[in-house]
Amino acid sequence: PTPIRHVQENVLQRVLQLPVVSSTCETLQRKYSSTKESHPLMASVCEAYERGVQGAGALAMWGMEPVVRRLEPQFAVANNLACRGLDHLEEKIPALQYPVDK
Repeated sequence: PTPIRHVQENVLQRVLQLPVVSSTCETLQRKYSSTKESHPLMASVCEAYERGVQGAGALAMWGMEPVVRRLEPQFAVANNLACRGLDHLEEKIPALQYPVDK
């Protein structure tokens, strides 16, 4: 049986919580951190990139807020459909529930 989920669930959060996705993200994060620690020049480039991404992200969110607010009902419908599609995928592809190494 499909687990009962909270009405306000977010499809992106659900995808990120899938063991196959979360274990891949953790592996990539470890490799990224290791590379930054091992190569000082790479670390300064990565830190500059991270600051740029944070600034651009904040600016984009500020600019998009009015649009997002107006489109919230449509986003809710799309999120609901995406969550149902993810339910179907989780039922049909059990491997999504295992970390990458399994």
